[in-house]
Amino acid sequence: MIVLFNKPFQVLSQFTTEGDKSVLADYIDIPGIYCAGRLDYDSEGLLILTDDGRLQQRIANPKYRKEKGYWVQVEGIPAGSDLEKLRRGVELRDGLTRPARVVFIKPPEVWPREPPIRERREIPTRWLDLTISEGRNRQVRRMTAHIGFPTLRLIRYRVGEWYLGDLQVGEYRIIGK
Repeated sequence: MIVLFNKPFQVLSQFTTEGDKSVLADYIDIPGIYCAGRLDYDSEGLLILTDDGRLQQRIANPKYRKEKGYWVQVEGIPAGSDLEKLRRGVELRDGLTRPARVVFIKPPEVWPREPPIRERREIPTRWLDLTISEGRNRQVRRMTAHIGFPTLRLIRYRVGEWYLGDLQVGEYRIIGK
C-alpha cells in the first residue's frame, strides 16, 4: 500500500506522540504503515507512507537517488550566479551536496500557512523550484542558507514519480494496495 499525505507545518513525521506536538496519527488512522523518508517539523507537503519495507527503503535510502522536488521561499532575491552554486553542489559541514536542479518560479498556488511566515517589508522574498537526489538532515534549508538566502517556507511537491497534486493540507490518498 502507498499513501500520499500532505503534511501540515509543525507536524512530526512519526506516529508516536512527543510532548504536545502534532504527529501523523492525528491525521492518518491506517495500521501498519511507515514513513518512506521524512519531512522536518517545520516543512510541509508530500510525505509517502507504505506498508512495504522494500519500497520504503528504495524511497528513503539516498543510494537510490530518488529525486525530491521542493518549492522554496527564500528571504532576499538571489541572482542567477547564486543558483549556479546550488547547481554545482555546495560544501556543507557533512560534505559536498550532489548538484541540484533549481530555477526561479512565480509563487505557487498553495494553502496559507498557519502561522504565516515572518514578513519583513524591507526584505523581499523569492520562490525557487529546487530538486535534489539525496536527503540529508535539513539539506535544502542548509543549502539556501549557505548561499546567503535563508529558507522561509519549504513545501515538498514531489518524491520520485509521486506528486502532491490536489491533496489539501492534512489530507491523504491511498494510491496502491
